[in-house]
Amino acid sequence: MVEGSRQWHEKLSFALLGYRTIVRTLVGATPYLLVYGTEAIIPAEIEIPSVRIVAEAEIDDVEWVKTRLEQLSLIDEKRLEAVCHGQLYQQRMERAYNKKVRPQKFEVDQLVLRRILPHQAEAKGKFAPN
Repeated sequence: MVEGSRQWHEKLSFALLGYRTIVRTLVGATPYLLVYGTEAIIPAEIEIPSVRIVAEAEIDDVEWVKTRLEQLSLIDEKRLEAVCHGQLYQQRMERAYNKKVRPQKFEVDQLVLRRILPHQAEAKGKFAPN
């Protein structure tokens, strides 16, 4: 492992691999899938082959190129599906949020609580005016 914070650049590639290969809740897909049209092969799959790696290794080059072109032609469809998934997710979140909101109607001459903040003339640090 990396000792200290001065060697963070040595682990950056692993962090990016993890970020790009995790399914995002909003779009329902990995960023890698949306860019390249296929799921990423993690380094452990090369040492211990998965079913996908074995299936790809047993086909010849012409067949592999053909399947890869089919995958690439479906990228736009996968991206559109991710956009639709994101919109549905946002609608669900909006519905869940709006379910908790209670509308209040205020009428003229009705008493309401109003908070008056103190004057910030002596504010220091990041709260000081520019």
